[in-house]
Amino acid sequence: MGWVPQQMNDAPSLGKLTIEPWQRHVFLCLGPDCCDPQQGEAIWALLKKQIASAAKPVLRTKVNCLRICRGGPWLVVYPDGVWFGNVTPERCQRIVAEHIVAGRVIDEWAELKQPLCGGCTTSAN
Repeated sequence: MGWVPQQMNDAPSLGKLTIEPWQRHVFLCLGPDCCDPQQGEAIWALLKKQIASAAKPVLRTKVNCLRICRGGPWLVVYPDGVWFGNVTPERCQRIVAEHIVAGRVIDEWAELKQPLCGGCTTSAN
């Protein structure tokens, strides 16, 4: 069984959540400082759809600030620690297909690579 915060065991959605099966966690900054919030929400809707259809165990979280404040929307993939800026619908689709599903970082779009752990790889499990 995966790790569940002790104080949240009663929450129905968290009670079913396990951490071990998830391969990646994707964060998307929706603005308002790095991009127009409508643009961020549009990318978020597409990201949700793309991840769901990919049938890969990926967590996704939308945030209002990743402290870059320009050049967004920003998408960060963990544990790989890869930061993508200026995410368009086309880039979002390609990031999901190539990085999240196939495990290949799109180097020409990666603004920063800072893995969560030293031994992490981007290979699909």
